[in-house]
Amino acid sequence: MQQIFNFIIRNSNRLLFLLLLGISLGLSIQSHSFHRSRVISSANFLSGGVYEKISRVNEYLNLRKENDELVLENARLKSLLFNAEDTVKLPLPDTIKGVKPADIIVSKVIHNSYNVHENYITINSGSNEGVKPDMGVINSLGIIGIVDNTSPRYATVVSILNIKSQINAKIKKSNHFGSLIWDGKSTGFVQLIDVPRLASVRKGDTIVTGGQSVIFPENIGIGTIDKIFTSKETNYYTINVKLFNDMTNLGHVYVIKSRDREELIKLEKREKDE
Repeated sequence: MQQIFNFIIRNSNRLLFLLLLGISLGLSIQSHSFHRSRVISSANFLSGGVYEKISRVNEYLNLRKENDELVLENARLKSLLFNAEDTVKLPLPDTIKGVKPADIIVSKVIHNSYNVHENYITINSGSNEGVKPDMGVINSLGIIGIVDNTSPRYATVVSILNIKSQINAKIKKSNHFGSLIWDGKSTGFVQLIDVPRLASVRKGDTIVTGGQSVIFPENIGIGTIDKIFTSKETNYYTINVKLFNDMTNLGHVYVIKSRDREELIKLEKREKDE
C-alpha cells in the first residue's frame, strides 16, 4: 500500500496532467456534435473489428450445430417444394411490399446484447455499403431494430429489446395502431401500448409494423398477442406481444433503405416551418 502512495506522490504531476487532459477531451466531445460523431464512428470501427473476430471463432466452434440446423432446414425446404398441398411461402426479403431488392442490404449480426435494459446489436455492414442511421433492420421472421450509428464497415442497431425503442405498430386484422415498446423484462415479449379500447383484440392476433414512419414498410411481422391488459385510468389497452423472432439467436439480417425518406422528411420539415 505504501508503494502505491509513493508512486502517486512521485508521479503526481503526470497523473494530474492526464486527469485534466481526460476531462478536457470529455468536455470537448460532449459539447461538439462533430467531435462526438467522430468518436462514436471510431468506436464502432474498433469494436466492430473485435466483435467480428469473436464471431468467427464462435462460428468455428459451432460448426456442428450449424450443420445440423442446415440439414433440418434443407429437409423443411424440400418438403415445402414437393408438397403441392402446402401453401406456405418462405418470407423472402424481396417480397416486402414497396421495397425493391436493390434497396435491401444483406448483413450479419456479429454482436448481440439482450440481457440489459438498453440492448444494442452490431452488424458487419456500414456506410461503405450504404447503411445510414434510422434505417430499419429485419430478418425473415420480423423486425430486429433500427440503425443507430455507423462506421465504414460496421453499424450499431438499437434492438427492439431496448427500453428507449418506440416503433409504430398495428393489429393486422383491425388496423388499430399503437406504439411498440419493451418493458425490460422478458427477451421473448414486447408491449403494444396506446391501443384504444374500442379495438377488437384477441389472443393470437398478429401484430405488424404500422407503416406510419419512414423506417419500416407496412405489415412487417412482429409477433402475436399473448395477453391483454386494461387500465381503469385510461381508455387504452396494453398488449403483451410474443415475438416471432428469438432475439437471443440472430444470424443474417436485412437493412432496408427508404427511397422516400429524404422527400418525406423535407416535406414534414416544410410543414413545421410554415
